[in-house]
Amino acid sequence: MSMNTQEMMRILDSIARDRNVEKSLLIADLEAAMVSACRKFFGTLDAEEFSCTVDPISGEIALFRYDEPLEIAPEDFGRIAAQTFKQVMIQRFRDDERQSLLEEFSGRQGQLVTGTAQRYDRGALIVQVDRAECVMLRSEQIPGEQFMPGDRVRAMVLDVKDMGSQVKIYLSRGHPDFIRYLFEVEVPEVADRTIEIKAIAREAGYRTKMAVASIDSKIDAVGACVGIRGSRIKTIVDELNGEKIDIVRWNESSQILIANALKPAEVNEISLCFELGRATVVVRDDQLSLAIGKRGQNVRLAARLTGWDVDILTPEEFTKSLTILSETLTQVEGISEDMVDRLAALGMVSVFDIEEVGIDVLQTELELDDEAAQLAMDICSARAKEVAEEQERAKAEAEAKRAEDEAAAAAILSGAVDPSENPDAAAAAILGAAVGSNDSNNDEDSGDADDRAADILGN
Repeated sequence: MSMNTQEMMRILDSIARDRNVEKSLLIADLEAAMVSACRKFFGTLDAEEFSCTVDPISGEIALFRYDEPLEIAPEDFGRIAAQTFKQVMIQRFRDDERQSLLEEFSGRQGQLVTGTAQRYDRGALIVQVDRAECVMLRSEQIPGEQFMPGDRVRAMVLDVKDMGSQVKIYLSRGHPDFIRYLFEVEVPEVADRTIEIKAIAREAGYRTKMAVASIDSKIDAVGACVGIRGSRIKTIVDELNGEKIDIVRWNESSQILIANALKPAEVNEISLCFELGRATVVVRDDQLSLAIGKRGQNVRLAARLTGWDVDILTPEEFTKSLTILSETLTQVEGISEDMVDRLAALGMVSVFDIEEVGIDVLQTELELDDEAAQLAMDICSARAKEVAEEQERAKAEAEAKRAEDEAAAAAILSGAVDPSENPDAAAAAILGAAVGSNDSNNDEDSGDADDRAADILGN
């Protein structure tokens, strides 16, 4: 046939290379498009009437009608048949490319990729990775992180979905496994499985806790992950724009693991209740805020890392809880202090716990008959209700007192009240003024707070 077959084959080679599609598939597409054009030109509905072969080396095209050679050149097709040929080719090429993308990225699921930020579309970040346009949904982004068009984006391939007409490739930087893969890149011992990442708990953009263990006793798992003078972990923290990462030493003992997970806080005692899947952790008063963490983050991540509900108490709160439990249960005839101690050893340290575990546990652990167990359960439930009401009352009183102090402090700062009438509020006002001035160094009015504090101190 009189057409530039060599030029056609060069174009197919180029498409196959750029789109990562097998050339043999493109030749099959070309043959199918030729058959469609023939059927359109001759106006036939018989799918078997025409066939086409394209030589993969020379590009020579041969058309057949009922297996007999057809003496017609592609350029002899009319405009409508040529348009049909073009549409079929485009559709078949797109299908092949979609299938190629699907196979390639399905194999890369769970891997790190690097791409270029394109734009934001209704909160989702569009990222170009190689020849694919990928999507990072808002829920998979790190809160507060913003990319400009052209910025380098490193992420993990979270999911690949065949949507029929297109392939959707979803990326993530907020998933806990993103941290895992970053450590595999930065820490050779993690990549070769000498160090195993046992568990990860993450609040993206804020803090991550990761438990690690080494299968080689000569290698310190925590030290290897941190690196010399923190070099390895610094690279990862920089990639995450300052997200804090706590590396925790893994231990098969839940008590030791929970204590490690709550660091930097020091733990006095841990009581595990397997019935409730809860750990009661006792810490000194000066360690309480550290153990709980900012907005409860430290204890929340420790709970997710270890798989235990973690309840943090001071020694005073722990003792008070046990005392109430003992006083309540020993009212039942046949229940002694030793029995209460046995329950405490099983992690049941409050009347709320007894109410929650149920009557069967009392019968099994304390060997009580049905009547005594039911009575114990009833009085624990009643006492739990009273304690809950007391706690609510105390909380309301504390909030009311704090609101009152804040109002008094505001009045002193405004000069409406003499500070000598309420020294506590005056002290709070001075502290508040100092904090306010420190937080507003760039504020034109920041000097006013210092002046007010100085006036109060002068009085």
